Amino acid sequence: MTVLVTGATGTVGRHLVRLLDGPVRAVSRDPHADLGPHDAEHRVSVVDNDPMHLVGVTALFVHPRAVADPATLVARARAAGVGKVVALSASNVDDDPADQPSRHRGDRNKEAEDAVAGSGLPWVSVRAGSFAGNTATAWAHQIRAGDVVHGPYADFSEAPLHERDLAEVIAHALTTDTLDGRRVEVTGPRSHTHDELVAIIGGALGRPLRYQEIPPEQAIANFVRAGLPEPFAHALMARYARGAGLPATVTGEVDKILRRPARTYPDWVADHLDMFTGDHS
Repeated sequence: MTVLVTGATGTVGRHLVRLLDGPVRAVSRDPHADLGPHDAEHRVSVVDNDPMHLVGVTALFVHPRAVADPATLVARARAAGVGKVVALSASNVDDDPADQPSRHRGDRNKEAEDAVAGSGLPWVSVRAGSFAGNTATAWAHQIRAGDVVHGPYADFSEAPLHERDLAEVIAHALTTDTLDGRRVEVTGPRSHTHDELVAIIGGALGRPLRYQEIPPEQAIANFVRAGLPEPFAHALMARYARGAGLPATVTGEVDKILRRPARTYPDWVADHLDMFTGDHS
């Protein structure tokens, strides 16, 4: 089968491209994008957003940040004879759009999910929980600078999802029919508070890291100062306020689908220590 992967150079897309066995058409704004060693085998071809690239495609992966108009893309896919569509969505996709932090940064989870579910084709929507990588985005610069991480709501919990597990679930959805017609919510295997997550990073680094709680208003100001949209900061603080002191949802779907234990947050940290040390050698 031939799979067209949108968002192919992103965090999830890179892993997905490498997992798929057959020919892959990797959609990228950069025609010279490096997607890894398989490029040399000519198994992976990097293409732009021209709908003609859908001809001969067996299955389509719709990334909610990479595709501006999922409905049009999916309609073109069906017209081109594509046999299956899979979308990446989010666990909070049914919340009020204003309450979805990632929406304020360009994700169109609802549109992607609705497009595939209404396509008339075999479809799957993979609703992802919190990415483990978000912790590096939020804290890595502070950890490289010292042993104290300043942030809001120390008792807010996440069940961080390893991007490799997410990519494997998506690959399974694209290449089998076992998840067809489902909205599958995938999370990491354990709930951890912000305080615990920082301690796990510290343990891996051999450093006495600790989480120092700051007021939400200060956190919002810090986000805006860093260049993030103010609506994103407010939506994130509202999410933290609603969930403070509660355990994160753990679905166990990764274990069921992949028939092995999901990768833990300590596993993710071990795989990404360079993000916290700045050592990319």
